[in-house]
Amino acid sequence: MIKVGIIGGSGLEDPHILEEANEITVKTEFGNPSSKLTTGKINGIDVMILSRHGKKHQIMPTNVPNRANIMALKEAGCTHIIATTACGSLKKEIEPGDFVFIDQFIDRTTKRNQTFSESNHVCHLPMSEPFCSNLRTKLSESATKLELKHHDKGTVITIEGPRFSTRAESKLWRQWNCDVINMSTVPEVVLARELGICYASIAMATDYDCFMEDREVTVDEVIKTFKENANKVLKLIVDIISKIEENPQCKCRTDFKTAFIS
Repeated sequence: MIKVGIIGGSGLEDPHILEEANEITVKTEFGNPSSKLTTGKINGIDVMILSRHGKKHQIMPTNVPNRANIMALKEAGCTHIIATTACGSLKKEIEPGDFVFIDQFIDRTTKRNQTFSESNHVCHLPMSEPFCSNLRTKLSESATKLELKHHDKGTVITIEGPRFSTRAESKLWRQWNCDVINMSTVPEVVLARELGICYASIAMATDYDCFMEDREVTVDEVIKTFKENANKVLKLIVDIISKIEENPQCKCRTDFKTAFIS
């Protein structure tokens, strides 16, 4: 049985895309998730929506309870997660408003717990292909069908935040061949893989990062671009939901089984 978790930011707090919408409060052994879970259906498929930064965007990136968020979706029966994330573009060809279906990450966070395993065993999780290739393919197909400008792959660098990069850092990320930058993908994707959940990300470029000498990143620009494109994100999610397959042999679903050392 497929159940899809959607982790969202701005534009998904009041999801009119759901049939039979209902809010439920949950708690996990890792604490409370960022928000209540909004349950419902899209095209007959069970869906649960969670607001990463809280319903009022009150939780800063470092304090997002990532383990509680992913565990809450797992315990609710989610087999797949589609995450949305606002990103800064590090490439001129990735314009504000473009979607990037990221396939790799570089982790520059410093304060976040990246595993559920705290005692008795250690999880050495394979991470060469961190995002679900099956979900990414379906996202690309749907985006093409809907005529949404997108990039089939890309590398995201996740920084700790909440500050934006310095210009020197931004130029360094470009030297590392990163495509977009955010503050949220890690450790979400890692924790989802540890629990055997297929995870893909819809990264939306909201601005150019500050590598351009004549530009500065501002919160107003980020929010403006995201809100202008929120309906495109929702259309993409609605279109892909009914195309998701069970796919129990996907590496996302099986890698964790051989990753633990007692």
